[in-house]
Amino acid sequence: MSLSLYSAAEFRKRAIAQTQTITADSWRDTGDAKLNPATIPHVEEMKLKDAAVLVAAIDEGEDARLIFTQRTATLRKHSGQIAFPGGAVDDEDHDVEAAAAREAEEEIGLDRRLVEPVGRLPDYMALSGFRITPVLAVVRPGFSLNLNPTEVADVFEVPLSFLMDPANHEMGSGVWLGSERHYYRMPYEGRNIWGITAGIVRVIYERLYA
Repeated sequence: MSLSLYSAAEFRKRAIAQTQTITADSWRDTGDAKLNPATIPHVEEMKLKDAAVLVAAIDEGEDARLIFTQRTATLRKHSGQIAFPGGAVDDEDHDVEAAAAREAEEEIGLDRRLVEPVGRLPDYMALSGFRITPVLAVVRPGFSLNLNPTEVADVFEVPLSFLMDPANHEMGSGVWLGSERHYYRMPYEGRNIWGITAGIVRVIYERLYA
């Protein structure tokens, strides 16, 4: 039987295939960078800190679900926003996959032994000062979560089929450093997925499903 287009097995296959095509310049041609080419020279001049986020697809049923968090309102950066679990890469992390899995375990209690990294996306160069590597992973179902209340206010799941439908990718704009900047947003059941997180989701669509 052929795999469902949005199953975790198909996500794994596509993640592996596209990871092999990533170059040092791939970030320029996808997602928010493609929407805002004028920001590229600015971000290239910045000294960026390395970070990683875990894009975790739950391996259950024919429509995998991605795990999202809502950050607490008290955090210094991106407070209250929807995000993938993740954070800064520490010296003891042997690679970005380890960093993403560690951060997910610290933030939401996701057992890293259940996390299977299957690929990466091009780095996301954030104007907030981070070089973010999205780590694509498949997660075995049946896990339990324990949220870190200082970082995470809530956690929820969104079907991959919803996120990979470009009809659900709305456009917004705002002013950054005196210039208009465009961004994606994907409202889902009263939650507003936007900014960096929606930009990463858009890159998943562009590189795996478009």
